[in-house]
Amino acid sequence: MNDVIPLKNLMNKIVFLRGYKVMLDSDLAELYGVETKRLTEQVKRNPERFPKDFMYQLTNKEFTILKSQFATSSWGGRRYPPYAFTEQGIAMLSSVLHSKRAINVNIAIMRAFVKLRKLLLTNKELNSKLQEIESKYDKQFRIVFEVLQQLVETPDKPRKEIGFKNKES
Repeated sequence: MNDVIPLKNLMNKIVFLRGYKVMLDSDLAELYGVETKRLTEQVKRNPERFPKDFMYQLTNKEFTILKSQFATSSWGGRRYPPYAFTEQGIAMLSSVLHSKRAINVNIAIMRAFVKLRKLLLTNKELNSKLQEIESKYDKQFRIVFEVLQQLVETPDKPRKEIGFKNKES
């Protein structure tokens, strides 16, 4: 594969569902350059390679929530819930998809999962180090540690727009 898939693009396609980091069949099919139908067809032909902890189909409720998050029209597109593939399931896809592109895409996806794992681990390590330091020092630093803890744990909230707004718009 001559064109490199940016790591950021891959990481944006990894979602958390049911406690797993997964990628959806449609995103994987797009990356592999095949139709979603063909990808799931190959998976269904090899069910022994995809146990439930490697791949699962979303429930109708999960599918509805997912469609509303991505603003997919309710009348068009797919009519059945997508399949979600865990990291191990994606690795197993290389055994049923034999193209050179599939191999290269799998390598890039595995690197994205490793990078995401490192980022999550770094955040946990930082949090534990803060707690360790906090336990060593007395009350005069408590406020500083509380603020640091909040910065580590809470995501940035969207800010209010400031400035002049035209009445016409």
